[in-house]
Amino acid sequence: MRCVSLAVNGRRTIQESASGKDARNSKKDLISMAVFSSGSMSLLSWSNPVAATASEYEKMNPVYEVGELFELGIQLSYLLLLLGLLGVGTFFVIRQVLVRRELDLSAKELQEQVRSGDASATELFELGAVMLRRKFYPAATKYLNQAIDKWDGDDQDLAQVYNALGVSYVRDGKTEKGISQLETAVKIQPGYVTAWNNLGDAYEKIKEYKSALKAFEEALLFDPNNKIARPRRDQLKEKVQLYKGVVPLKSKQR
Repeated sequence: MRCVSLAVNGRRTIQESASGKDARNSKKDLISMAVFSSGSMSLLSWSNPVAATASEYEKMNPVYEVGELFELGIQLSYLLLLLGLLGVGTFFVIRQVLVRRELDLSAKELQEQVRSGDASATELFELGAVMLRRKFYPAATKYLNQAIDKWDGDDQDLAQVYNALGVSYVRDGKTEKGISQLETAVKIQPGYVTAWNNLGDAYEKIKEYKSALKAFEEALLFDPNNKIARPRRDQLKEKVQLYKGVVPLKSKQR
């Protein structure tokens, strides 16, 4: 009976010892779980700044894209503006080339008629006008004088020939001769606004401001809204008033 009890007690002892081991193992597992869980928490807490940085980048990324698109829009605007300016410049260059070519062809045809001796006064005037536009002033003066000598048309049209001749003289540096021709033009046709403007410009070149002012005022009588005469008239008024203010002072000093 004692042996049995011992055996039983021995089993109990073994079972107790086994249960003790299980308890210790479970404690180790709990400790390891606690350590792992605390480590994972620390890892999670360590990874939070990275997540915060990523979220800030996500917030800043749309702003960056908007700024990039705005800068791209500005660059495209400058590019379109540059292309527009180049287009306008190209248009004017092509137009100038075409006009010059047309003038050359017209001059060639008219010169052939003049050489043949069949050119009329009107054709001589046209040739002189072409030479004037091409800035060949001596040739323009020559053909315009021939047109006047040969003129057999209306006097009103003859005023245009005198006007062109006056402009040719002025641009060629012969201002006095030019003024004489322009004066003849406005005598023939008093309402010839273009001739009055050219006459005012010629007088202003030789600093005869009163005569220039009078010419522009005459132009405004026939065309009150003339864009050339009005500003020139206003500028000359100031010059004439200044001139009037200076002359008496000199006379008093004398």
